[in-house]
Amino acid sequence: MSELSEAQKKAIRSDFKGAVNMPPARLRRWLQAADSKRVGMTKGGRKVASTGDGKSVGHRMGERILEIKGKRVAQLEADDYQAMRKVIGYVHRHLRQRPAGDLKDSRWRQSLMNWGHDPLKGWNTPRACDRASGASRQFL
Repeated sequence: MSELSEAQKKAIRSDFKGAVNMPPARLRRWLQAADSKRVGMTKGGRKVASTGDGKSVGHRMGERILEIKGKRVAQLEADDYQAMRKVIGYVHRHLRQRPAGDLKDSRWRQSLMNWGHDPLKGWNTPRACDRASGASRQFL
């Protein structure tokens, strides 16, 4: 990936804050729940159906999101921005695949939650995300 301009980095951070609408404490609790470990695909492309199937790509990304959210803006590196772009893209694509019916306990919702987005909560604006998590603007 080529060097990002400050404007590009700012746009990525803003989009990431919008896509990741779960505060870190809630995401951390979710990733510890059994349901979070029963959805998604493994890195090898196998569907995860039980907690013994290994961590899904989304579950690993949820852990990565927590790392990123714990950094100050000045500490973010190129691989952090690459991960943020991946999260933004996944959330946008997955939201377009919304299934019919009750979403509360759906695998679709649970998969999105592994990526830090609860579709029942809606889309965050950066300021709403900051208020919800109690984060200082210098942190993600």
